[in-house]
Amino acid sequence: MSKLAVANFVQALVAVLAGNVLYFLLLPHLPPPARHVPPRLDLGMLVDFWICLVIFGAIKTVAGRRSKVSSDTTRRHNP
Repeated sequence: MSKLAVANFVQALVAVLAGNVLYFLLLPHLPPPARHVPPRLDLGMLVDFWICLVIFGAIKTVAGRRSKVSSDTTRRHNP
């Protein structure tokens, strides 16, 4: 497995775990239609998915900026 694939897997795993923790912390404050009722497919699952997706996007944005800053720094020191 490539280093990039492992990094992507770890980022996705962190996003899903953090997103679910956040969803369950927010659950008591969500309106009843936005609360997931297992085992149904409902709006609550969509809200949970959206939270995970936003966190994944944030992680990818931060990781992308870090790699860009790292590559810019490397270029400055190694002409």
